[in-house]
Amino acid sequence: MKIGLISDNHGYFGPDIVQALEGCDEIWHAGDIGSLDSVSMFSEKFVFRAVYGNIDDTIIRLQFPETLIWELQSLKFVMTHIGGYPGKYPSRILKLIDEAKPDVFICGHSHILKVMKDPRSGHLHMNPGSYGHQGFHVIRTLLRFEISGGKITQLQAVELGRRGIIS
Repeated sequence: MKIGLISDNHGYFGPDIVQALEGCDEIWHAGDIGSLDSVSMFSEKFVFRAVYGNIDDTIIRLQFPETLIWELQSLKFVMTHIGGYPGKYPSRILKLIDEAKPDVFICGHSHILKVMKDPRSGHLHMNPGSYGHQGFHVIRTLLRFEISGGKITQLQAVELGRRGIIS
């Protein structure tokens, strides 16, 4: 199963994102969607899982939850927008991780792509960065990976070019 993990588009949608996610079976969005129009293609074409972020309005918050917890191929996933990082989780997130015991914890918000193992609980922490043009990040990013035999494989960081340059 091929997964595209995205976040923080802030309403941006363009052909570069369609090309980058080609071949995926599911698209997961870690919040700051910005507009439903910017993700409508994903929900029409793919299995689409998303959470709302801090910039998202009531319409988006009614469509998507603050936190998603699900299992897929014997892996437990937790996704929320503002999550922090291993060793720097807010108390709400520490409680969520301790209760849910995920194999993979996904968040967005920072606009900085980061994948790392949490030494405290052992889960894989994933933040795809931002593929949008708003924010302080320099390079627009996302993650692609496969889930096979209950494991994350073929993990790729995808760079979409510089923020603010639309070709």
